[in-house]
Amino acid sequence: MKGKHDKHDKNRFPFGPRTTGAVLGLAFCGVVAATAQVTLSSDGDSGARSGAPVTAAEFLTPEKSDGHADASSEKSDDTSDRKDGERSSNSAKSARTKVIERARSWNPHTSDRVPYSQTRTHEGYRTDCSGFVAMALGLPGPGPNTVGFTSSRYTERISMDELKKGDLVMDAEGTNTTRHVVIFEKWANGKHTSYWAFEQRGRYGTDHRTRDYGLSSGSEYKAYRPKNL
Repeated sequence: MKGKHDKHDKNRFPFGPRTTGAVLGLAFCGVVAATAQVTLSSDGDSGARSGAPVTAAEFLTPEKSDGHADASSEKSDDTSDRKDGERSSNSAKSARTKVIERARSWNPHTSDRVPYSQTRTHEGYRTDCSGFVAMALGLPGPGPNTVGFTSSRYTERISMDELKKGDLVMDAEGTNTTRHVVIFEKWANGKHTSYWAFEQRGRYGTDHRTRDYGLSSGSEYKAYRPKNL
């Protein structure tokens, strides 16, 4: 009987004791690893790919929040918009300043002023009120007349309170002897009862003085903003 049992024992464990122990240990490790892989792969909050094993690096490394990137992008957009607005504002200020500089180039209220005329020209522009305005705005000479300046091609209506340097105050009613246009420079006082203006006026020429055109109730003078400003 002893020999029979010995034969069966040898068939059950064909290797030596050490070899058999090593094989059993490797099998146990394989089961543990497989269990761990299944556990990680099924963790919905881990950010793992569905059905794919999760490595230790993937599991331990926290995901970067997209919020920081979005916030940075929004901040960059805001900065860009602000800079564009500043450039636009500076450009408008520069254009208005150039209008005043050109108006001064006809030497207003001096002995060198350009004489008034509806038929003569100076530097390619008529030397009447509208020709003077066309020159100051940098439009092609000889320039439109006062009625033409009220066209949406050149200007748009604004209120007197909205006047800024380089804007116009016009009376486009009546005839060529009564119509007139001046260039607003700045308010003469805090109460806005008068303002400084450049004009090319009859029987005198280029002038720079305070005016109150358009400030009284029912005045035919209206405020306009040039389209190129």
